[in-house]
Amino acid sequence: MFYRRVGSSGLKVSEISLGSWLTYGGYVERDNAILAIEEAYDLGVNFFDTANVYEQGAAEELIGQSLAPYPRQSYVLATKMYFPMGEGPNDQGLSRKHIMEQAHASLKRLGLSYIDILYCHRFDPETPLEETLRALDDLVTQGKILYIGVSEWTAAQMAEAHAIASRYLLDRIIVNQPMYNMFERSIEEEIIPFGEEKGIGQVVFSPLAQGLLTGKYNSATELPENSRAAKLDFVRDGITEDKIVKVKHLGRIAEELGISMPQLAIAWILRQKNVASALVGASRPQQVAENVKASGIKLSADVLQQIEYILSK
Repeated sequence: MFYRRVGSSGLKVSEISLGSWLTYGGYVERDNAILAIEEAYDLGVNFFDTANVYEQGAAEELIGQSLAPYPRQSYVLATKMYFPMGEGPNDQGLSRKHIMEQAHASLKRLGLSYIDILYCHRFDPETPLEETLRALDDLVTQGKILYIGVSEWTAAQMAEAHAIASRYLLDRIIVNQPMYNMFERSIEEEIIPFGEEKGIGQVVFSPLAQGLLTGKYNSATELPENSRAAKLDFVRDGITEDKIVKVKHLGRIAEELGISMPQLAIAWILRQKNVASALVGASRPQQVAENVKASGIKLSADVLQQIEYILSK
């Protein structure tokens, strides 16, 4: 396993990280989820990601329990807040009240005294940004979180946050968590250049396009029975015959290189220096073992050109 710094911070995380969205605490069996976390740790993954809203806290509880046997300093744990955790008017968003209450609730569910990275899961237009940043800065000062992150914020929103933090000497954002894969490349235009300029790293989710880039789909209509696409409408909607054809062409490149299609897709993401880690999901330990092999794979300029040609057709 290879490790990278997160933005301009001194924090180092594994190039492959393990997430819990749509999986832990949900449709993945508890035993398989625990085995996947253990396999990841044994293979050098030191970065684990969750959120309070994932199964309304169940994912945090499972990850906290699974990581409990390991030395706290040996792993980096991230969680998030923003989405509703109750029915009250203050049970969502990025107000000082919600941030403080949810930070403590997450720490309790995780069974920890501090969280390495706390993400603002989305931008909150109803709360002054200074209020959000001051609350997060206070949590850093108290030692309850170590670093501040955001997810799915625009470059303009991060720029405003960066300016406020600089003006008032508040702790700055070091990481952004956007979607990024061969079929979703919008961050290349503004987000990555901004991150490179301001020292904000990217920890990208959905690197395999919800399983499409594994090569397991041969048809947009005939889906494997136990696949995510068969169970989740939004995953099914992203699968098209055109994309399936492209994946087959990409699969031939992977075969020529002696690697798997998922490894090719992840290595392609890691060509970006601003990407600190690719966040993968896993319902079985075998998937973790397969994905972590992408760490350290370097794709030549010729291979990257071939990939670009296929994706642009």
